[in-house]
Amino acid sequence: MSEKAQLINDFNQNGIGLTGRLFGLPYSLEESQLVIVPLPWEVTVSSQTGAAKGPEKIIEVSSEIDLFSKEISEVWKLKIASLDLPKEIKKQSDQLRSLAALHIHSLESGKEEESSRIITQKVNEGCENLNVYVSQLTRDLLAEGKMVGLLGGDHSTPLGLLRTLNEKFSNFGILQIDAHADLRKSYQNFTYSHGSIMFNALKLKNLSRLVQVGVRDFCEEEYLLMQKSTGRVKTFFDSDIKEQLFNGKPWGLICQEVIDTLPDLVYISFDIDGLRPELCPNTGTPVPGGLSFEEATYLIKQIVLSGKRIIAFDLSEVSGLSHWDAQAGSRILFELCNWMAVSQGRLKLTHKATVHL
Repeated sequence: MSEKAQLINDFNQNGIGLTGRLFGLPYSLEESQLVIVPLPWEVTVSSQTGAAKGPEKIIEVSSEIDLFSKEISEVWKLKIASLDLPKEIKKQSDQLRSLAALHIHSLESGKEEESSRIITQKVNEGCENLNVYVSQLTRDLLAEGKMVGLLGGDHSTPLGLLRTLNEKFSNFGILQIDAHADLRKSYQNFTYSHGSIMFNALKLKNLSRLVQVGVRDFCEEEYLLMQKSTGRVKTFFDSDIKEQLFNGKPWGLICQEVIDTLPDLVYISFDIDGLRPELCPNTGTPVPGGLSFEEATYLIKQIVLSGKRIIAFDLSEVSGLSHWDAQAGSRILFELCNWMAVSQGRLKLTHKATVHL
């Protein structure tokens, strides 16, 4: 028996996970069914930093997760592996972040420097280079028959993956769980800002619907774009959700309304600040309100039980400076991986799984 085969043969799903491996699983990249792409990138963050360290911290703490689900059979048999952390990407992020911070400071002081135009040009070029890198990398992984999840970094990181999906699928939708609308055009003069990811995604011709859940921080420009989208953007504002809950409407029925707006193929873009701040207090731009962990995972589950297929996902804005934030992030990542696998027939449900409403 080879060393690799022996590692898998000796693996105890009820025991201690393997150090340095995502979820402590023993699988190699070559044999993996699902590949996580870590992107330590936070060039355009507009408040607290720490997202670039998120992927490394999540991988570190993920081995503490129990590899069991009462609703999904033998989740530990799903062959998940993570690519190595790209050191060159982290280096580029650090360099460009230093420049971006200078520009942001000048904007906030009301004294934009002469150098700002040069800085924004360099930052925009660097971010587009990242988009091209991610697009090619994920294109190759999907061509190999792998399922793909992207682990940021800030929320600008998935654009390259979305471009690849736009090439692969003629009609798909995005479910965005987020505190922010991310519909600003060239926020702070950065074309690929984390605050502009969904504005840029809407440029993709095969994206038929953007469905936003939990949004509670947005500007007039973004609100007007939502109104003018002729139904292409559907936003379930956090304040409206809470008002319905306070008046006795079950969360399950609200989830059904969300599901009804989505096409059959769904990409999930999960910004951790879509959750309540107590679950992610060190994320870059926390906002009061938001979803509980159980509300978010219930929504994801119901999407799958409705028969829709999750084609890929991203998880972003998890702070790598906090063990607690990374714990919450790693568990959201675990749920995203497993429910995507169920939606694609790679894992099976147990009899405990709740029937779709």
